[in-house]
Amino acid sequence: MKQLTAKNFSLKPTLARHRDHIHRDHIGKILRWQTGAQHAFLGTLLSLTFVASGHAQETSKVPTLEEIIVTAELRDTPWLSQPSSSSVMDASQIQERTAIHLENLLQLAPNVNLAGGSSRARFYQIRGVGERSQFVDPLNPSVGLLIDGIDFSGLGSGATLFDIEQVEILRGPQGTLHGANALAGLINMRSAAPESEFGARLQSTVGDYGRRELGVSVTGPLATEKLLFRIAAFQHRSDGFMDNSFLNRSDNNARDETSLRGRLRWIPNASQSLDVTLAHIDIDNGYDAFSLDNTRTTLSDMPGNDRQQSDAAGLHYRWEGDRVLTEVMASAATSDTDYSYDEDWSFVGIAPDLEYSSFDRYLRNRDSYSAQLRLSSTESLATAAGALDWTAGLYALQDDESLRREYTFLSEDFTSRFQAETLAAYGQIDLALSQNWTLSTGLRLANRSMQYDDSNAISSKPDNSLWGGKVALKFETDELGMLYAAISRGYRAGGVNAGILAFPDDNSEVSDSLAGLRFFDEELLYNLEIGHKGQFLDGRLRSAVTLFYMDRSDQQVRGSIVIPRGDGSTAFVDFTDNAAAGYNLGLEWELRAAASDTLEVYLNTGLLRAQFDEYVNADGRDLEGREQAHAPSYQFAAGLNWRPGKHWQADLQWEGRDSFYFSDRHDEQSGAYTLLHLRVAYQRENWELALWGRNLLDEDYFTRGFGSFGNDPRKGYITEAYRQFADPRQLGLSLELRL
Repeated sequence: MKQLTAKNFSLKPTLARHRDHIHRDHIGKILRWQTGAQHAFLGTLLSLTFVASGHAQETSKVPTLEEIIVTAELRDTPWLSQPSSSSVMDASQIQERTAIHLENLLQLAPNVNLAGGSSRARFYQIRGVGERSQFVDPLNPSVGLLIDGIDFSGLGSGATLFDIEQVEILRGPQGTLHGANALAGLINMRSAAPESEFGARLQSTVGDYGRRELGVSVTGPLATEKLLFRIAAFQHRSDGFMDNSFLNRSDNNARDETSLRGRLRWIPNASQSLDVTLAHIDIDNGYDAFSLDNTRTTLSDMPGNDRQQSDAAGLHYRWEGDRVLTEVMASAATSDTDYSYDEDWSFVGIAPDLEYSSFDRYLRNRDSYSAQLRLSSTESLATAAGALDWTAGLYALQDDESLRREYTFLSEDFTSRFQAETLAAYGQIDLALSQNWTLSTGLRLANRSMQYDDSNAISSKPDNSLWGGKVALKFETDELGMLYAAISRGYRAGGVNAGILAFPDDNSEVSDSLAGLRFFDEELLYNLEIGHKGQFLDGRLRSAVTLFYMDRSDQQVRGSIVIPRGDGSTAFVDFTDNAAAGYNLGLEWELRAAASDTLEVYLNTGLLRAQFDEYVNADGRDLEGREQAHAPSYQFAAGLNWRPGKHWQADLQWEGRDSFYFSDRHDEQSGAYTLLHLRVAYQRENWELALWGRNLLDEDYFTRGFGSFGNDPRKGYITEAYRQFADPRQLGLSLELRL
């Protein structure tokens, strides 16, 4: 089937089928670092490619790698011509990884990490920057998440992947493109578009741990070929990977996830189109993930939940005139989340002389509305300096978030409301200085006004005027590829620490120590990067490498304070503070090669040094020179896609990352780990049967951890480490039918 794209309304193939702080010694260590295993894989990849090159001259059977188009930029941009670091994964890569949620896919992207503390990892970090949790405080995400142009930043639980055509991860501040919610980068998910010919897809999966899935999508013309539709529905269920010995159950951490999506595309004539998207997401997961014994067996008598129900609509109108492309975009989304947990992780009677029992629940509603007008040139303007392309736009975003916290130790429920209104103007100019040189400049001016009120009679009206932008210079030739250098500025607005404001004022000594943490300031980030992208060996080898340095001022740091209760237990208060400064230095390198007509290989590597220059945490501890949380010093993803015959396909994937600190408050670390995945599929024209396994070696690794408090009354609440396990080995069988 062919796909009708909105741009130029021409029939095109579907995209990308397989896809003084800067110290010299720091840079040297980054560039010198490689593990022996990575050296070996890289050597194998290049050897296979050059062997394939010689073989191709005789047989002409070796295919080329297909073009990748990045759609998250202000203009659709070929990946090899994009002067910034990004990763793009298409539908075939999603299928090869048996990925059903964004968290299953992110390991492919260098210097991208995620955090648990929930049923799904819904918080992401890029180059060591990003949130790890949310409790009482309103959230201003560092990593933006867009799904079909609708802002789901901070709501990653709903990032399911069925019928998603492409996932794009833009690293570094996106000050021009997205503003305050993209200090560290942007994740853009784009679902498959309506098509002009009828098509249908049915996917079903069964696996261990009670896993079962069903997905259906249908597309085609509706009434006439000028009105196209696509609908997709998906449900995933499993019992989860934890047992509860007290309740004698194995489904307290179960997953029940449903997503529905409908898209309409109206094409009244050759110059106009209107796309409408409707989405419903229903995540009804259990949450019983932490064990006092640090095993996969919990003791909770009141297991919690991690729920998200979202309804969203998006609109995108395009009108391409002779000289100007006009785009109007609008979205509306309402999300209700229910996050709760058994705070003591145990049951009444476990230690009668010392125990406490409490339950914590956060009921949050967020309504978000956005509108955007964007004008872009369709033809280059001739100027004395060279050919010029331009884009300009206006943007408005309104968020309204209400919270109700039901907590055992509160005399009455805590409630709050946070409203934020963002108005922005932005523009970008791309100037072709010569046939090979292009200068790009972008600027975004924004004002973010906020209103916070809560049941403790706290009222605050922070207001930030912010700006971000980018300047990039690139040099392109057919022989050398693209070399570029860029500097960008990103920002994140300041705000209030609602958890501190809400803390009971019954202890003057504690209240005085918390007074200075009630508010935090905006953060600024400057990003400098140089890179190279190119395609070689007649299109069979693709490489993208970036060296970056990020300087952070008034760095927002997530911390916590442990406050003792009279019974010996502790209260845990989360907050955001401003560190004086920090830097993030690293390297990203992606390689992919069509080694033969039956074999593709890839290697993606990320190296990172993210440290505090100046920071004294809430405990008075000086963290100068320490690594920032959730910033592993290396990570890699390597794989083979082998098609030995007409009907067979095998996908072997190997990935890993270094240890990293769970928090800036304590010294607990995740531990380094490697994972191995395998998928073997038998394919016919209209169906496919696949046997797959994830984490085949059953490696124990962790997505969240604590180490600054004790929670076990059997041990007198001594301080010890607690960790949340990631998914164990999983095996399954998938069947897909296509019409």
